[in-house]
Amino acid sequence: MKCPYCLHSITKVIDKRDSETVKNTTRRRRECTKCDKRFTTYERVEHLELMIVKKDGRRELFDITKLIKGLQKACEKRPVSNIVISDIAHEIELQLRNQDTTEIKSSIIGNLVMEKLKQLDPVAYIRFASVYREFTDLDSFEKELNQLR
Repeated sequence: MKCPYCLHSITKVIDKRDSETVKNTTRRRRECTKCDKRFTTYERVEHLELMIVKKDGRRELFDITKLIKGLQKACEKRPVSNIVISDIAHEIELQLRNQDTTEIKSSIIGNLVMEKLKQLDPVAYIRFASVYREFTDLDSFEKELNQLR
């Protein structure tokens, strides 16, 4: 690590701790051995990009904000906080990153979301399932309700 002040390439780490503001980041306080000035660096794991394979074969980058928006839509006007929604989205992302591949079928994400919503809130689950499973009539909707009961 080069000193940002004198560009000397030898620095020593004075203090190391997990960042309190950014998840999964290590904060290091460093001191230059030449000019004795101190500076802070942050280290985080660089994740491989996840590619989502859509039903029609298109591929797009995984976007956690898109997942959060879908969860928020399902949980709209339900007693579910944004913190819980964010936690669910991050749990799903972690499950996806633990797969053996970086190409994930969108159906896997949909099933994970339905699993989480089923445990969290039955109304949010039915809302999501009705869009995700593309209910076309009352019979398919009623069948899903009966399975939930």
